[in-house]
Amino acid sequence: MTIGIIAGSGFDRLDELEVLHETHGTTPWGRASAPVQQGRLHGQPVLFLSRHGVGHALAPHEINYRGNVAALRDAGASALLAVYTVGGITAGVLEPGTLVVPHQIVDYTWGREHTYSQPGDVLHVDFSDPFDGPLREALVTAAREEGGAGAPPVVDGGVYGASQGPRLETAAEIDRMERDGCDVVGMTGMPEVSLARELGMRIAGICLVVNPAAGRGVISMDEIRETAAAGRVRILATLARAVP
Repeated sequence: MTIGIIAGSGFDRLDELEVLHETHGTTPWGRASAPVQQGRLHGQPVLFLSRHGVGHALAPHEINYRGNVAALRDAGASALLAVYTVGGITAGVLEPGTLVVPHQIVDYTWGREHTYSQPGDVLHVDFSDPFDGPLREALVTAAREEGGAGAPPVVDGGVYGASQGPRLETAAEIDRMERDGCDVVGMTGMPEVSLARELGMRIAGICLVVNPAAGRGVISMDEIRETAAAGRVRILATLARAVP
């Protein structure tokens, strides 16, 4: 099984990746956000794609999700590990630095190209359990092994609410998400997860909580960037350890 890693905010490039080969991700659905890099992360062979492009050039609604997922598949990935920076909604995931490995997702996005279905080739996939169980277990185990005493917690399971962005949500929107059962909120989980499933690819995500969601605490963009930078090393080590 070849693992593709797709990551966004705070992971626009991986200096830690020993790049062996790079391909430009041109697909029938357009060009991917960035080239697909084949290399080794902490000694483990992986493929990597920067979701927002080099320099974080693309807003969440501007990303060519179809091109990104297809480019990783075409480069040889049979499964994806996705990294998401999120806001914490519920009480157990408000601490910045907390890692959440979600088991469910709710889609609040709109207007995005969200399927590979075409006239004459309509795809219906079972999306009851969007994230792959064994990959999730591997991420949880790896994250807990990488976390030392006093490290922010690793939460096994949770519901990811995918918002449209690029603005952050209102407190009322977050209240609605909590009523809907969401634990964290991000902007890039959908349609990325469903597209992977349409292509028959296993996928699991790991969420780095970088701020309390609106109405749950003070939101500081400087603190968000600092938390993302501080969590980067742990996330990358977790990904490398989770690769089969």
